[in-house]
Amino acid sequence: MTVMESTSPKVDVCTAPPQAHPRPEGHDRYTISEVVALTGLTAHTLRWYERIGLMPHIDRSHTGQRRFTNRDLDWLSFVGKLRMTGMPVADMVRYAELLREGEHTFEQRQELLEATRRDVRTRIAELQDTLAVLDYKIDFYASARTAPERPCA
Repeated sequence: MTVMESTSPKVDVCTAPPQAHPRPEGHDRYTISEVVALTGLTAHTLRWYERIGLMPHIDRSHTGQRRFTNRDLDWLSFVGKLRMTGMPVADMVRYAELLREGEHTFEQRQELLEATRRDVRTRIAELQDTLAVLDYKIDFYASARTAPERPCA
């Protein structure tokens, strides 16, 4: 079973926008080293994600090697976005668990994402305030450098 979020069997709302690293055309099976190259994550991180339940069951080859799919890469992209929000790993794992439980958890998933969105908006406001202070200081120093020098009396 792969972790995928949908409102109907054909609508995939977890799919990320176009990939930063295009995937090979018609390719849907990736080794861990290929996923490392495509995502920038380490093999250790990918194994850890699987161990803690953040990744769905990853298929294995007949020799036991992990085989990731495009859906797995889409999920990793989404997890990367959640990481950028500052969402704690425990909440990401909880989200993944809720996702695997099915549609009856939509409300809980929505609440978790809304709480994260509130946190992100708060951080954005704090960063905008910080940026305004930096802009003020930069402007101050720029104008101080271009001000005509006063003659010494």
